[in-house]
Amino acid sequence: MSNVKITRALISVFYKDNLEPIVHILGKAGVEFVSTGGTQEFIEKLGYKVTPVEKLTGYPSIFGGRVKTLHPAIFGGILYRREDSGDVKQATEYKIPAIDLVIVDLYPFEETVAKFLSPGEGLGEADIIEKIDIGGISLIRGAAKNFNDVIIVASRNQYSELQQLLETKKCSTDLSDRRYFAAMAFDVTSHYDSAIFNYFNSGSEISSFKRSIQTGRTLRYGENPHQQGKFFGNLEEIFEQLNGKELSYNNLVDVDAAVNLVQEFNSTAFVIIKHTNACGVATGSTVKDAYLKAFQADTVSAFGGVLATNKKVDLAAAEEINKLFFEILIAPGYEADALELLKSKKNRMILLQKSQLKEKIQFKSLLNGVIEQDHDLKTDSKEDLKVATKRAPSASEVEALLFAGKIAKHTKSNTIVLAVEGQLLASGVGQTSRVDALKQAIEKAKSFGFSLQGAVMASDAFFPFADCVEIAHQQGIQAVIQPGGSVRDQ
Repeated sequence: MSNVKITRALISVFYKDNLEPIVHILGKAGVEFVSTGGTQEFIEKLGYKVTPVEKLTGYPSIFGGRVKTLHPAIFGGILYRREDSGDVKQATEYKIPAIDLVIVDLYPFEETVAKFLSPGEGLGEADIIEKIDIGGISLIRGAAKNFNDVIIVASRNQYSELQQLLETKKCSTDLSDRRYFAAMAFDVTSHYDSAIFNYFNSGSEISSFKRSIQTGRTLRYGENPHQQGKFFGNLEEIFEQLNGKELSYNNLVDVDAAVNLVQEFNSTAFVIIKHTNACGVATGSTVKDAYLKAFQADTVSAFGGVLATNKKVDLAAAEEINKLFFEILIAPGYEADALELLKSKKNRMILLQKSQLKEKIQFKSLLNGVIEQDHDLKTDSKEDLKVATKRAPSASEVEALLFAGKIAKHTKSNTIVLAVEGQLLASGVGQTSRVDALKQAIEKAKSFGFSLQGAVMASDAFFPFADCVEIAHQQGIQAVIQPGGSVRDQ
């Protein structure tokens, strides 16, 4: 059917915003209303008679409202084909009235998840599950499937378009109108189903995060003394604190950065973190060796830093580490004499790491909401590398490039990392210009006595121009690793 005059409308919505003008247009045109619960009351208060859904179905709303519209009297009225004689005969036989317009929105699933993640809301997972719409999404799909005969409006964002259509065409629709609204309806349902999938797919992380909110740990303060701070999580699952004062907000941020970086390495590694960025990173034959090489990269910034290694700390390593004033040391184990020495300073925070970080999802609050993304769990290997130059890097250069790439991955952008195999020489971090990041790294490396002859360079993003590569070449750097993607790559 091309042109359909709307004679009966099923309206059942969570949000009533901007619905009133549509009800008035339909009501004045003599359209019969079928509705449920709060929407029925809303329409009746505007002065129009409403046929309750339960009058058509013969059943009340049951199971706490889970089943209201799921009935042949409703879905038959939406889905039967007006030009199919068999469908028309059955609709007449079973007294199923035609429904020409369906206005339905969906329970606010994403909004409920966001509230669930917010402290103080007091919501549980059961609240989320109850916001998985069944009847609504079925009505939307049914009406969209039968767009030949029915127009579906699946979101309050489409009310203004519907109002304009009803006014212009005097409560009639043509096939192009109905097809357009059907497409928009499937866009709504696909987004909704994706949100539900994402919740269940990351449900363990979300539930763990939410459970921790109920017992959040109050910190001394936040990033600054005038800010309050809390930690929501089970720190004891990952660490046992063996010495020192309580961890602060900034401590936790740096610990997270240190652990995420050090667990990139399989061989013995040591990292020194200052304000979430690495000022020293090295691998070595022993923890002592790795520490000394890491410390060498920046003997100034290491003061008051957060230290982490991926191997047990022995006495030889502890004797060297003990010479440095540091805030936190993280390791998967400590020999007894090493621990005794390190605990000689009572305020030092010494953490025993019991397990690796395994979170798959990251959360961040912004704009009165929460965004999430997958953790960056990708670490480049030799197989990922593509040689873009005439000279291929040597085996040792490849190892140095992969090493530098791991550090760049965990350093604030814009960043440039300069390294040799197994040792960070310097990095330029958090610069608005990649050239400035490189110049910062070069100056820093030279200030600590490093030669850049034969070193490698890692960038956390592509080079839009040749300037950084030319500057690096002038300093004796022989190989570069970068993601690529610039139109000027060649």
